[in-house]
Amino acid sequence: MENRIDRYFRALVENGGSDLHLSEGMPPKMRVHGDIEAIEDIILTHEDMVELMEPICPPKLWKSFEQDGDADFAYEMDESSRFRCNYMKQQRGYCCVFRLIPTKILTLEQLNVPEQIKRFGEMRSGLVLVTGPTGSGKSTTLAALIDYINTNFSRHIITVEEPIEFVHPSKKSIITQREVPSNCPSFADGLRASLREDTDIVLVGEMRDLETISLALTAAETGLLVFGTLHTNNARKTVDRIIDVFPAEQQAQARTMLAGSLRGVVAQLLMKRCDKPGRVAVNEILFATPAVSAIIREGATQKLADVIIGGKGMGMQFMDDAIWQKLQQGLVTPQEAYMKAIDKARFKNFLPPDQAVLANAGGA
Repeated sequence: MENRIDRYFRALVENGGSDLHLSEGMPPKMRVHGDIEAIEDIILTHEDMVELMEPICPPKLWKSFEQDGDADFAYEMDESSRFRCNYMKQQRGYCCVFRLIPTKILTLEQLNVPEQIKRFGEMRSGLVLVTGPTGSGKSTTLAALIDYINTNFSRHIITVEEPIEFVHPSKKSIITQREVPSNCPSFADGLRASLREDTDIVLVGEMRDLETISLALTAAETGLLVFGTLHTNNARKTVDRIIDVFPAEQQAQARTMLAGSLRGVVAQLLMKRCDKPGRVAVNEILFATPAVSAIIREGATQKLADVIIGGKGMGMQFMDDAIWQKLQQGLVTPQEAYMKAIDKARFKNFLPPDQAVLANAGGA
């Protein structure tokens, strides 16, 4: 039997949207190519929200949501439509956001990400961080990287996710996917258990607390290849975030551990295209070298940009260079490039006069 909410999911899929937003006291809306637009002009009541939300939520989680005000799970409407679901309570009442998860895992080639990202999948140990803001395609890129390993190498890969997004069939590798909290209580628990499960590779869906980050560093040091995600925009901020999680008295030791275990960082942003509807990914890529390790140990992360720029011949890529390339190719506007750039002065001269005035005044 069809659930009432499925018609909104179908509207999202048919319009090429990425997220569905339902909120009590507001009309249903969706995000399409980065912009939010209304699906229809009705106002959703509390009764509407319960009727839309409850049927697709596991009963135990619904009780938890009503009591605590938050719930996360995945919902599959049909074979080709799967959603990551987040329920919350807010000022006006119930609210929920759904992210469309493609059921077909795209390859790294289909995503058009830099070829050198494959090198992370060929490593045997260490820590690789895939970073970017919410909605920047981190999970999609990471799923493609795991699929590359799964297709080409014989490994035991464990993923610890909340919830499971991309479902990987085992190919050359064995893939074990665990969901927090239904299969293991927390990311840290899943990571700790993976050390005893003949694991070659572990993917940690989110590294957001001291215990998980500390365990990830330990696992990487003991010979596992660990993939983790963080909500940071570039390599420098990523290294700083990892170290800043530790108490001040432990940060010197954390820098030493990270310097020894980090194999690289892939930072990703999505930019609005101007040549056609849609968005295009840009990546910053850092490969760990003796110079990178020394910088991390010293705590001199401001030097990482120079290492990345100087490491182009080794496959490294600086975020602003990737943005510059898209601007030169006519894929993004000067305004979009300016907004996403780290060194905004590099892009300011390309802005139209009215926007340049705003940028000079600090308004853009």
